[in-house]
Amino acid sequence: MVKYLEATSKMPLILSADDSDCLYWYADSAFAVHPNMRSHNGAGLTLGRGFAISISSGQKLNTGSSTHAELVCVSDILPMSQWVQLFVLSQGRPVTRNVIYQDNESAELLEVNGKRSSSKRTRHINICYFLVTDSIVKEECKVKWISRDYMFADYFTKAQQGSDFHVMRDFIMGVNPFEE
Repeated sequence: MVKYLEATSKMPLILSADDSDCLYWYADSAFAVHPNMRSHNGAGLTLGRGFAISISSGQKLNTGSSTHAELVCVSDILPMSQWVQLFVLSQGRPVTRNVIYQDNESAELLEVNGKRSSSKRTRHINICYFLVTDSIVKEECKVKWISRDYMFADYFTKAQQGSDFHVMRDFIMGVNPFEE
């Protein structure tokens, strides 16, 4: 650990916004990883390069499945997502989209379709987590599935090694490893 810290002590954090006027959130959870069997959330916001906001926190309730844990994760970061959108708008900058990426297709379907995607297997999910569905209907945010290969929030929820660690770290720090 000390060798890593010494080797990266001068590594910069580079933050910049692209011209898209979009907020891009990456949200992920690790299911039942704590001793009390609760899940862990990880999320980050980028405006184009580097994570301007990073979140890593334990969930406050036990969930019955990884889909439920992912839904709780997005529900937990939604207020921050909405606050950031309002903050950016109040600064006089437009926000054309507020996108939350996640890598669990079942959770995304529940968030987008609400009760229409619910079944016997998902009825244990408390209706309050359809707050995400309400926000999507009101066009306050958009939830999109993304491949696990591009789920940079994994950095905050799962142990990474080797090239996966370096790719995620560089993305979060806004560093292009090919730049001099």
